[in-house]
Amino acid sequence: MKSSLTLALTFLTISSSAIAQQPSMEYRSPPAKPSLIPIYKFGATLEEQEKQLEENPYLKRLHKARAAQADDIHRPIYHYVNPEGRLNDPNGLCYWQGRWHLFYQAYPPEDTRQHWGHAVSDDLIHWRDLPIAIYPVPDDKCFSGSTYVDVDRVIAAYHGIGRGTMVAVSSDPLLLNWEKVTGDAVIKMKNKGEPDLPYEIFDPCIWKQGEYYYILTGGQATTGPDGKVLREEFLHCSKDLANWEYLHPFLEDDDYTFVGDDGACPYFWPIGTKEQNKHIMLHFSHTTGGKYMIGNYDTNRQKFVVTDGGDFNFGPVSPGGTHAPSACPDPENLEAVVGLFNMNPGMTYQNRNVHWNQIMSLPRRWSLCEEGRLRVEPAGDIESLRQDHQRIEAFDLPINDEKVFKNVSNAMELIAHIDPMNAKMIELKVLRSPNEEEYTRILFHPIAGYKIRESIRRKDVRPPIVNHGTLTIDTTRSSTHPRALSRPPEVAPVLLQTPNAPVKLRIFVDKSIVEVFVNDRQCAAVRVYPRRSDSTGVTLRAIGGNAKLLSLDAWQMENIYK
Repeated sequence: MKSSLTLALTFLTISSSAIAQQPSMEYRSPPAKPSLIPIYKFGATLEEQEKQLEENPYLKRLHKARAAQADDIHRPIYHYVNPEGRLNDPNGLCYWQGRWHLFYQAYPPEDTRQHWGHAVSDDLIHWRDLPIAIYPVPDDKCFSGSTYVDVDRVIAAYHGIGRGTMVAVSSDPLLLNWEKVTGDAVIKMKNKGEPDLPYEIFDPCIWKQGEYYYILTGGQATTGPDGKVLREEFLHCSKDLANWEYLHPFLEDDDYTFVGDDGACPYFWPIGTKEQNKHIMLHFSHTTGGKYMIGNYDTNRQKFVVTDGGDFNFGPVSPGGTHAPSACPDPENLEAVVGLFNMNPGMTYQNRNVHWNQIMSLPRRWSLCEEGRLRVEPAGDIESLRQDHQRIEAFDLPINDEKVFKNVSNAMELIAHIDPMNAKMIELKVLRSPNEEEYTRILFHPIAGYKIRESIRRKDVRPPIVNHGTLTIDTTRSSTHPRALSRPPEVAPVLLQTPNAPVKLRIFVDKSIVEVFVNDRQCAAVRVYPRRSDSTGVTLRAIGGNAKLLSLDAWQMENIYK
């Protein structure tokens, strides 16, 4: 039986990739050919830079390309999307002189080698395109890396294909002018015929402690069973950014890895209170996706002792999954870290080099709960996008009675507070056509997750069970489009204080992406490609028992590219 409830949301009318691969170059290569994108030099003051940007021909081109793609039915309106061509990993997220800066692997159509694209924001939500920041010279491609905000400058470290670890610095107001330290790699790849290096050179992470700068280079080590590879990070130090000394592998007691994982795109920083005294390392595995480790930073031995870990992917990286993280300290909460991911495409295109498809997730804020587990919530001024608020007050959800909310849209935020009571599962469908030719299914199982004994077992004490629920995003019926790719459901554990406790679902829908936050304890995201113009509906149902909707709020979201 279906009952109908109308949720009146105004529909906003819009005016009308590839996964990163491990580098195959094993040896140091000759300097690469110059980029085909002109290198522009900008003034030293904000006033000068803004005036120059108004007339910058490359930026005008980006604006024109963005406007030309505005009518694409799958192009998000409040997630960051590259202005032209495609993109890959986000890089070097940082907060400098009151503004957020996002860099990313850009593929300009006339020179599809990776450059560092660039965007700036006042609130981490409304992004403004800027010209290319870092160019592939003398390296052949600018792969991933991170930034460190020093006292009077921003330092970027990234992997330069064919050369090694590159370091560049910038100190101007909008970070438009970058200079590469030494003009070449500061941690070099080996020359052909030389002995193997004791470390791998790949995506670096940089920070400073005392008078020393530190760089981690991501990779693998043959420390697994029967000589199999496991992820590893290799530590280097320097006083001047130009001369680096290799120290040793950085990870210790890392029991949270899978055989075959690698430690690409690392980001290492303190998290939590001073009493908790923890660090977090975000990273990406080309085999199993985005991950994190939490642990203790032993600064005397310069080792990261891992005590906890988890995932950001709960299904395949591609098609349509969460990819690599980029992060930085939260300037408003020094106990937290802010970051975002690129989301892989879930649709095929004939020419992937010129068509957009990868996008950025919404920014996330990670912190630690009192018990030391990871907390995750949306970051940035996402509330500034809300329009046409509608609210539904409490009502019962009888077993298997599907409630239908009409007149909703495909670019919205939903917050649902639900008491599962004795229901076995809560089902919420979004991007649903009236006859269910297309829909994306969000499921919450309050008692069907992991049950883990995490504390040490003693003869006289049986450790309590830690209960988890399960969040599932099922895209198997999301699209009837012939080029939409199929992926298995995303299935994520959700830590629960008590079984069947009330749950808060915060859901973001934006044309071709669905992101779900649960109780500020978990987040899962997928790409979806509904083909029908009427695939905008929302339904809610309790399965296997009765439940109660405590409240439902919904907003149409503003287009940040208007």
